[in-house]
Amino acid sequence: MRPAFGGPAIPVGMDVQVESLDSISEVDMDFTMTLYLRHYWKDERLAFPSTSNKSMTFDGRLVKKIWVPDVFFVHSKRSFIHDTTTDNIMLRVFPDGHVLYSMRITVTAMCNMDFSHFPLDSQTCSLELESYAYTDEDLMLYWKNGDESLKTDEKISLSQFLIQKFHTTSRLAFYSSTGWYNRLYITFTLHRHIFFFLLQTYFPATLMVMLSWVSFWIDHRAVPARVSLGIMTVLTMFTIITGVNASMPRVSYIKAVDIYLWVSFVFVFLSVLEYAAVNYLTTVQERKERKLREKFPCMCGMSHSRTMMLDGSCSESEANSLAGYPRSHILTEERQDKIVVHLALSTESSSSRKKGLLKGQMGLRLFQNTHTIDKYFRLIFPASYIFFNIIYWSVFS
Repeated sequence: MRPAFGGPAIPVGMDVQVESLDSISEVDMDFTMTLYLRHYWKDERLAFPSTSNKSMTFDGRLVKKIWVPDVFFVHSKRSFIHDTTTDNIMLRVFPDGHVLYSMRITVTAMCNMDFSHFPLDSQTCSLELESYAYTDEDLMLYWKNGDESLKTDEKISLSQFLIQKFHTTSRLAFYSSTGWYNRLYITFTLHRHIFFFLLQTYFPATLMVMLSWVSFWIDHRAVPARVSLGIMTVLTMFTIITGVNASMPRVSYIKAVDIYLWVSFVFVFLSVLEYAAVNYLTTVQERKERKLREKFPCMCGMSHSRTMMLDGSCSESEANSLAGYPRSHILTEERQDKIVVHLALSTESSSSRKKGLLKGQMGLRLFQNTHTIDKYFRLIFPASYIFFNIIYWSVFS
């Protein structure tokens, strides 16, 4: 039974000394902390006469025989009192009935984290203390010395985080079935170190994007070299993305690192598509040239390496050069007329499309010359990726 049962609420002062912040888990969204938890209250039933006003100190065996506050950690997942080499519990009773109750505890508690800016994020976690059974009408928890009630070891450090600050607060918590309870908060803010992720994620992803640009300087006829380079960079980017997500909780929103990695993946994938377009357009162009050579051979009896006049007729010098040819090698007048008529129709039909072709001449010239495509992409891709990096780091850093 609590002291002064039936009377006003008994005040219980608290102070905490944080010994270590052991770990922060993004996957489980929790943190582990080792601390000294101390309670202060007055129980007149434990008062004893003393001429020297010295306190008496006891170990944990006496705790089970007297009343102690039933403080617990809200939202804790695991906790235990250290017991090496003995239970780390200390009870000190003063002659006037004041009691100091101290214990060394390691607790793992929940921390709601927001990874929308990961790994350029800051997380705020809190450890909450509250009485389990006694409402604010029976027990009043408070920080004994205000903000000075929380002390931390100066050597506390984490590999991935910079501990910015610790502070204490208190408020009332309401439960619909039991009532109002005093709740104390130990709040601390963590800022993530970015250097590890620069080395393990951002630099490799950037290098893979830059490596994919090498294909723009490789001859488009070197199919194995450009295809193997594109596939290697795509698979490497996919491996980086998979490795980052494996160490993160499966959240339903996009993280900052996801934006960077997936945009980098798109750049690498577009480099592969660029070569596919270059290879396809080269094949189409060569096929058209081959068909033109087969469709329009030399009409004047000359070798196929000679070109004919645009109107389908032969020049006077070419006609004179045929004087020594056999008659069987010279086209008949009827055949020549048919060819001239055919070319005239072709010229007439092509003239109707001349205006439309002139409008798209500049655009078609780019796709007809596959070397020009590589040349433009050498400039467009690096400029676009640099612009993306400027926007990304200005927004998230």
